[in-house]
Amino acid sequence: MMKAQLKKDVQTVTPDGTPVQPLIHGVVIRNAVTLADDRGTLCEILNPAWGVHPAPFTYVYQFTIRPGKIKGWHVHHQHDDRIFISQGEVKVVLFDDRPDSPTYRMVNEIHRTDRHRSVMVIPAHVFHAHQNIGGTDALMVSMPTRAYDHADPDVFRLPIENDYIPYRFEQKLGW
Repeated sequence: MMKAQLKKDVQTVTPDGTPVQPLIHGVVIRNAVTLADDRGTLCEILNPAWGVHPAPFTYVYQFTIRPGKIKGWHVHHQHDDRIFISQGEVKVVLFDDRPDSPTYRMVNEIHRTDRHRSVMVIPAHVFHAHQNIGGTDALMVSMPTRAYDHADPDVFRLPIENDYIPYRFEQKLGW
């Protein structure tokens, strides 16, 4: 084997499993604890006492993503998203489109799973896409800071393949 072909791994997490990747300004991820007993499980999704996000609860819905499918790219101008992963395994890709943000044009790729549940806050004007990378439907609970307006949706979309966001979804084979 040629030494020039070798590529050294770089650090991706701390010893306690915390990702070292810097997050887009305003993105918050709060890990959840799932409690189990002989009857089943209980997992708190979002509690105002945690201080994760100051906006009150105004609207809650759930959505699924089928295995291998992608939902996105989309962005909101009038509300922040607060999304809890309840079931499955997804890759979330974020793109900061806020010119006044210290992380303007930064891309984050974040893996989320029901084995390590969390709520994620995605600020307005940050594009996002979710890809199911597991073998079963992924189930997410969304608690946006503004109720959905069917007559005037606060949703703006780009195609998955576009020239604006510097990210391409592709099947990765591993190393």
